[in-house]
Amino acid sequence: MTEETPGFDEKPDVPSGATPDDAEPQAASPSSEEAAAPAGDASTQTAGLVAQLDQARTALNERTADLQRLQAEYQNYRRRVERDRAAVKEIAVANLLNELLPVLDDIGRARDHGEVVGGFKSVAESLETVVGKMGLQQFGKEGEPFDPTIHEALMHSYAPDVAETTCVAILQPGYRFGERTIRPARVAVAEPQPGAQAAKAEESAEAGEDKENGGPDEG
Repeated sequence: MTEETPGFDEKPDVPSGATPDDAEPQAASPSSEEAAAPAGDASTQTAGLVAQLDQARTALNERTADLQRLQAEYQNYRRRVERDRAAVKEIAVANLLNELLPVLDDIGRARDHGEVVGGFKSVAESLETVVGKMGLQQFGKEGEPFDPTIHEALMHSYAPDVAETTCVAILQPGYRFGERTIRPARVAVAEPQPGAQAAKAEESAEAGEDKENGGPDEG
């Protein structure tokens, strides 16, 4: 008896009228819709990424503007604090110097009487040096025009030799600290003698006429 090995000579059943090639499974070819689907998905993903990028840029610009605004506000606040601190310091120094003015007046009167000598002279000069370093300045001189913004007239008189209201005596010197006037200079002023200006004008006019006419007649 001959043994047959199953599976080697057997062939799959093929329907009648069909070729052997029809028995082999055929790979399914992708349709046009299935081929276009990945491309459509990629475009959608790209558009989504672009939108997210735009949102991130917008948010970054907004945060940057917020930081710039906060920095500007901080700079303004710091300048305002520094300005207020400087103003408070200036007021405090001005108040201190104002309290020392009577002492400086006493030193000035003592110096006028020749009493600033010895140890008192050293103390007086040291005090004047210190207040000078703090910014205190003395003003007021005889012969300068009267200025009501920095002078206080305590005495008034007339003088024929002045052409305008003039400080003829300094009763108390004035003091300023920076642009702040701590105390005006207290002065005695003199105004031109009434009628002196008219007399001088007449004399000038007569002198001009004589010059034009060749001078006075000679006998």
